Amino acid sequence: MNLAFPYGIDGRGRTREARRDEDNDEYIKGLIEQVLFTAPGERVMRPDFGSGLRRLLFAGNSPEMAATTQMLAQSALQQWLGNLIAVESVVVEAVDSALHVEVIYSVLRTQQRQEVTFVRSGQG
Repeated sequence: MNLAFPYGIDGRGRTREARRDEDNDEYIKGLIEQVLFTAPGERVMRPDFGSGLRRLLFAGNSPEMAATTQMLAQSALQQWLGNLIAVESVVVEAVDSALHVEVIYSVLRTQQRQEVTFVRSGQG
């Protein structure tokens, strides 16, 4: 069973399942979100999984920090999802207490160009 991300309950009151299909946009977006917002060390069996973007929410905001953050996110996506997507660009911005992440990528199997934006606040 492939659990849907984010976790949820379906109409039958059961754990919502993800359709594991590399052509499914929602499936790939869920994978990208997991890589970006999982902190290294958070997964017991894969301690190096993730990019750790959340910890940068309250770090100092400077051009150097923005460049480092973008490089960190892009390399994590290439490492963990390089067999599914080709990352064209990652733009990370800290606005007030929220982190805005825009990822432009191409699905390798279909060559379709996609864009996804995530916003995470420091509240959780």
